[in-house]
Amino acid sequence: MLNRYLKEKGIESLLFASGAVAVVVLFLLCIFLFRDGVLLFENYPVTSFLTDTKWFPTADPEHFGLLPLFLGSLIVTVGAILFSVPLGLAAAIYISELANPKVANFLKPITEILAGIPSVVYGFFGLVILVPIVQKTLGLPTGQTALTGSIMLGIMALPTIISISEDAISAVPRSIKEGSLALGSTRWQTIYKVTVPAALSGISAAVMLGIGRAIGETMTVMMVTGNSAVIPGFPSGLFEPVRTMTATIALEMGEVPQGSDHFHALFAIGSVLFITTFIINIIANYIKRRYRFDL
Repeated sequence: MLNRYLKEKGIESLLFASGAVAVVVLFLLCIFLFRDGVLLFENYPVTSFLTDTKWFPTADPEHFGLLPLFLGSLIVTVGAILFSVPLGLAAAIYISELANPKVANFLKPITEILAGIPSVVYGFFGLVILVPIVQKTLGLPTGQTALTGSIMLGIMALPTIISISEDAISAVPRSIKEGSLALGSTRWQTIYKVTVPAALSGISAAVMLGIGRAIGETMTVMMVTGNSAVIPGFPSGLFEPVRTMTATIALEMGEVPQGSDHFHALFAIGSVLFITTFIINIIANYIKRRYRFDL
């Protein structure tokens, strides 16, 4: 009895230590980002950083405008989600509800394998295959556009959305589906009026994880979006080169003088990315709690 008690206490202590380490690492990461990011504003106004439409860190005077980078990330991420969510949800419904078990058992591992492909491979594929297709099809000066980045990020987010949505749909109790069918609903009515709403908590989590994957991606967007730090137009901005926040950090951090305003500006961009991801996670948790409560 005593050994069992000690074993349970040991497991409990180990789990607590694991959680505490995660919190401490997150706290240290916040300090690391915000400490160097805030130093930018000793010499550069916060309002200029947030509203300036130019990113010219080597000009005289320097311009550290976040706006074109933020809008570039926003248009690429929104495009990726508009592309991947309907397709991913449809694929998840097919695998979970409609496909033959043998087909489903083949498709599910394939989608999970796609999630493990390195982002540089996706970027290389987009640069060699998709960029020329977009350029020729739309008659654009270059195929390295926000649209190309959105398609590639949508493809990268698909495995996450499909896998988690399929798990959520499969977890809906069979009795609920059978009850709907017994009341006279067709198979399609049961899927979109009963099964999908019942799995909405998991589906929303899948969408938020897909958004997180898209907004935090670096290598792929750096290779296929053209890296032009200008304000994208609307709606023509989808067909123009853009630069994202993540690509800016990756392109410039290796050559920037340490301790300079440019160096601190890149940390400030990283802080904005951190805050954006944090807000997305809060929204995801709110959606999950809301729909779980409604059900």
